[in-house]
Amino acid sequence: MKKKLFLLALISLLSFNIDLKAQPPDPGGGGELPNCFPPPCVPIDGGLSWLLLAGAAYGGKKYLDINKKEEEI
Repeated sequence: MKKKLFLLALISLLSFNIDLKAQPPDPGGGGELPNCFPPPCVPIDGGLSWLLLAGAAYGGKKYLDINKKEEEI
């Protein structure tokens, strides 16, 4: 019974998102072209660099920890 109630609640919560639609594009009007191509100008800058650096450091630490465990055995 609890499983059916949970499933019904989950389906009803997920069904609220069905009616959401994307916003229409802006009508233009400004006349200025964006400074990048393709138009959705997403900056890829220092934040991504720090994320990659942190991922490399974490991966290196995990690699060293695994090698240390193998040496102990």
